[in-house]
Amino acid sequence: MEDTHFTHWKKEVKPAVQSKKEEFHYMGYESVTEEEIWECVQARLKKKKIEPRLHALVDQILALSLNDFMTWLTIQSYKE
Repeated sequence: MEDTHFTHWKKEVKPAVQSKKEEFHYMGYESVTEEEIWECVQARLKKKKIEPRLHALVDQILALSLNDFMTWLTIQSYKE
């Protein structure tokens, strides 16, 4: 689910995504991947119809809660 608006920022925000992944791993959710976090954040930004800006993207990554991520993951599993 690559969105062209966000694709060119993927490398720039990789440290934030890695940090969020480590946070989830620290909480005991070892199976969370960076790609899942990236897809979740993109889906949330599309849903909110937020203008694609780098600071908004970083904010969404760092503000992503485990509860929001698990809800998104559950919905994705139902869609499949």
